[in-house]
Amino acid sequence: MSYYTVRGILSRGIPILFFTSVLGVVTGQILNSELDNLISIPTILLLVPALIKIGGDTGSILGARLSSAFHMGIGTTHIHKNPVVRNSVIAAFIVGIIASVVLSVIAWMMSGFGNSQLGLFMLFKICTISGTLELLAVFSATIAIAFASHRFGIDPDDTVIPVIATLGDLVGITAIFSTLYLFNVI
Repeated sequence: MSYYTVRGILSRGIPILFFTSVLGVVTGQILNSELDNLISIPTILLLVPALIKIGGDTGSILGARLSSAFHMGIGTTHIHKNPVVRNSVIAAFIVGIIASVVLSVIAWMMSGFGNSQLGLFMLFKICTISGTLELLAVFSATIAIAFASHRFGIDPDDTVIPVIATLGDLVGITAIFSTLYLFNVI
Protein backbone atom coordinates (compact mmCIF):
# COMPACT_ATOMS: atom_id res chain seq x y z
CA MET A 1 0.00 0.00 0.00
CA SER A 2 3.00 2.34 -0.13
CA TYR A 3 1.86 3.19 -3.66
CA TYR A 4 -1.05 5.22 -2.26
CA THR A 5 0.90 7.60 -0.06
CA VAL A 6 0.46 11.36 -0.16
CA ARG A 7 3.94 11.77 -1.61
CA GLY A 8 3.30 9.13 -4.29
CA ILE A 9 -0.03 10.61 -5.30
CA LEU A 10 1.45 14.12 -5.49
CA SER A 11 4.51 13.02 -7.46
CA ARG A 12 2.30 11.34 -10.06
CA GLY A 13 -0.47 13.94 -10.04
CA ILE A 14 1.38 17.25 -10.28
CA PRO A 15 2.97 16.62 -13.72
CA ILE A 16 -0.38 15.47 -15.08
CA LEU A 17 -2.14 18.54 -13.70
CA PHE A 18 0.54 20.81 -15.15
CA PHE A 19 0.17 19.16 -18.56
CA THR A 20 -3.63 19.40 -18.50
CA SER A 21 -3.43 23.05 -17.43
CA VAL A 22 -1.29 23.85 -20.47
CA LEU A 23 -3.75 21.98 -22.72
CA GLY A 24 -6.61 23.92 -21.13
CA VAL A 25 -4.93 27.25 -21.88
CA VAL A 26 -4.33 26.20 -25.51
CA THR A 27 -7.98 25.17 -25.82
CA GLY A 28 -9.10 28.50 -24.36
CA GLN A 29 -6.94 30.38 -26.86
CA ILE A 30 -8.43 28.46 -29.77
CA LEU A 31 -11.92 29.22 -28.49
CA ASN A 32 -10.99 32.87 -27.96
CA SER A 33 -9.69 33.17 -31.54
CA GLU A 34 -13.16 32.25 -32.87
CA LEU A 35 -15.19 34.18 -30.30
CA ASP A 36 -16.64 36.70 -32.78
CA ASN A 37 -17.90 33.88 -35.00
CA LEU A 38 -19.44 32.09 -32.01
CA ILE A 39 -21.22 35.17 -30.73
CA SER A 40 -22.73 35.81 -34.16
CA ILE A 41 -24.50 32.41 -34.07
CA PRO A 42 -25.93 31.88 -30.57
CA THR A 43 -27.07 28.31 -31.29
CA ILE A 44 -23.48 27.26 -31.94
CA LEU A 45 -22.41 29.03 -28.77
CA LEU A 46 -25.00 26.90 -26.98
CA LEU A 47 -23.61 23.69 -28.54
CA VAL A 48 -19.92 24.18 -27.71
CA PRO A 49 -19.86 23.26 -24.00
CA ALA A 50 -22.15 20.28 -24.43
CA LEU A 51 -20.34 18.89 -27.48
CA ILE A 52 -16.90 19.10 -25.91
CA LYS A 53 -18.21 17.39 -22.78
CA ILE A 54 -19.54 14.44 -24.78
CA GLY A 55 -16.06 13.48 -25.97
CA GLY A 56 -14.32 14.09 -22.66
CA ASP A 57 -16.97 12.34 -20.60
CA THR A 58 -17.35 9.27 -22.80
CA GLY A 59 -13.56 9.06 -23.11
CA SER A 60 -13.29 9.19 -19.32
CA ILE A 61 -15.91 6.45 -19.02
CA LEU A 62 -13.91 4.32 -21.44
CA GLY A 63 -10.69 5.08 -19.56
CA ALA A 64 -12.24 4.10 -16.23
CA ARG A 65 -13.47 0.81 -17.69
CA LEU A 66 -10.05 0.02 -19.13
CA SER A 67 -8.35 0.97 -15.88
CA SER A 68 -10.68 -1.32 -13.93
CA ALA A 69 -9.96 -4.14 -16.39
CA PHE A 70 -6.21 -3.66 -15.88
CA HIS A 71 -6.60 -3.71 -12.10
CA MET A 72 -8.57 -6.96 -12.36
CA GLY A 73 -6.01 -8.41 -14.78
CA ILE A 74 -8.43 -8.95 -17.68
CA GLY A 75 -7.46 -6.10 -19.98
CA THR A 76 -3.83 -6.86 -20.63
CA THR A 77 -4.00 -8.82 -23.90
CA HIS A 78 -3.56 -7.41 -27.39
CA ILE A 79 -5.66 -4.32 -28.05
CA HIS A 80 -7.26 -5.52 -31.29
CA LYS A 81 -8.19 -8.96 -29.89
CA ASN A 82 -9.36 -7.78 -26.50
CA PRO A 83 -13.15 -8.12 -25.96
CA VAL A 84 -13.02 -5.74 -22.97
CA VAL A 85 -11.57 -3.00 -25.15
CA ARG A 86 -13.83 -3.76 -28.13
CA ASN A 87 -17.06 -3.89 -26.12
CA SER A 88 -16.15 -0.83 -24.06
CA VAL A 89 -15.33 1.21 -27.17
CA ILE A 90 -18.52 0.16 -28.96
CA ALA A 91 -20.70 0.95 -25.95
CA ALA A 92 -19.04 4.32 -25.32
CA PHE A 93 -19.28 5.21 -29.02
CA ILE A 94 -23.00 4.42 -29.08
CA VAL A 95 -23.55 6.56 -25.99
CA GLY A 96 -21.57 9.43 -27.54
CA ILE A 97 -23.43 9.36 -30.86
CA ILE A 98 -26.84 9.17 -29.15
CA ALA A 99 -25.85 12.11 -26.96
CA SER A 100 -24.79 14.10 -30.04
CA VAL A 101 -28.08 13.42 -31.81
CA VAL A 102 -30.13 14.32 -28.73
CA LEU A 103 -28.02 17.46 -28.31
CA SER A 104 -28.87 18.61 -31.83
CA VAL A 105 -32.60 18.35 -31.05
CA ILE A 106 -32.21 20.11 -27.70
CA ALA A 107 -30.20 22.93 -29.29
CA TRP A 108 -32.84 23.33 -31.99
CA MET A 109 -35.59 23.46 -29.36
CA MET A 110 -33.63 25.93 -27.23
CA SER A 111 -33.12 28.18 -30.24
CA GLY A 112 -36.85 28.63 -30.54
CA PHE A 113 -37.93 25.80 -32.84
CA GLY A 114 -36.29 27.12 -35.95
CA ASN A 115 -35.91 30.80 -35.08
CA SER A 116 -32.18 30.22 -35.34
CA GLN A 117 -30.02 30.72 -38.41
CA LEU A 118 -29.53 26.94 -38.47
CA GLY A 119 -32.22 24.36 -39.04
CA LEU A 120 -32.62 21.05 -37.28
CA PHE A 121 -30.91 19.09 -40.06
CA MET A 122 -27.88 21.40 -40.07
CA LEU A 123 -27.60 21.12 -36.29
CA PHE A 124 -27.89 17.35 -36.62
CA LYS A 125 -25.05 17.28 -39.18
CA ILE A 126 -22.84 19.57 -37.10
CA CYS A 127 -23.38 17.57 -33.91
CA THR A 128 -22.97 14.12 -35.42
CA ILE A 129 -19.94 14.89 -37.59
CA SER A 130 -18.05 16.88 -34.97
CA GLY A 131 -19.09 14.36 -32.31
CA THR A 132 -17.87 11.45 -34.42
CA LEU A 133 -14.53 13.15 -35.13
CA GLU A 134 -14.10 13.93 -31.45
CA LEU A 135 -15.05 10.43 -30.30
CA LEU A 136 -12.66 8.74 -32.73
CA ALA A 137 -9.73 10.92 -31.67
CA VAL A 138 -10.49 10.81 -27.95
CA PHE A 139 -11.08 7.05 -27.88
CA SER A 140 -7.83 6.41 -29.74
CA ALA A 141 -5.97 8.56 -27.23
CA THR A 142 -7.78 6.91 -24.32
CA ILE A 143 -6.75 3.43 -25.40
CA ALA A 144 -3.17 4.52 -26.07
CA ILE A 145 -2.79 6.34 -22.74
CA ALA A 146 -4.42 3.54 -20.75
CA PHE A 147 -2.26 0.82 -22.28
CA ALA A 148 0.93 2.92 -22.10
CA SER A 149 0.28 3.82 -18.45
CA HIS A 150 -0.31 0.19 -17.57
CA ARG A 151 2.73 -0.98 -19.53
CA PHE A 152 5.05 1.50 -17.79
CA GLY A 153 3.71 0.72 -14.32
CA ILE A 154 1.72 3.94 -13.88
CA ASP A 155 -1.79 3.64 -12.51
CA PRO A 156 -4.13 4.47 -15.42
CA ASP A 157 -6.52 6.05 -12.89
CA ASP A 158 -3.90 8.76 -12.33
CA THR A 159 -3.41 9.55 -16.01
CA VAL A 160 -6.31 8.63 -18.24
CA ILE A 161 -9.25 10.59 -16.86
CA PRO A 162 -7.53 13.97 -16.28
CA VAL A 163 -5.70 13.87 -19.62
CA ILE A 164 -8.70 12.64 -21.61
CA ALA A 165 -11.13 15.13 -20.07
CA THR A 166 -8.83 17.99 -21.08
CA LEU A 167 -7.90 16.45 -24.42
CA GLY A 168 -11.62 16.03 -25.12
CA ASP A 169 -12.00 19.80 -24.81
CA LEU A 170 -9.13 20.48 -27.21
CA VAL A 171 -10.21 17.89 -29.77
CA GLY A 172 -13.86 18.89 -29.37
CA ILE A 173 -13.20 22.56 -30.10
CA THR A 174 -11.08 21.60 -33.09
CA ALA A 175 -13.74 19.18 -34.40
CA ILE A 176 -16.54 21.73 -33.96
CA PHE A 177 -14.68 24.47 -35.81
CA SER A 178 -13.59 22.05 -38.54
CA THR A 179 -17.19 20.97 -39.04
CA LEU A 180 -18.43 24.57 -39.03
CA TYR A 181 -15.87 25.51 -41.67
CA LEU A 182 -16.76 22.39 -43.68
CA PHE A 183 -20.39 23.53 -43.90
CA ASN A 184 -19.45 27.23 -44.32
CA VAL A 185 -21.36 28.15 -41.19
CA ILE A 186 -18.58 30.46 -39.99
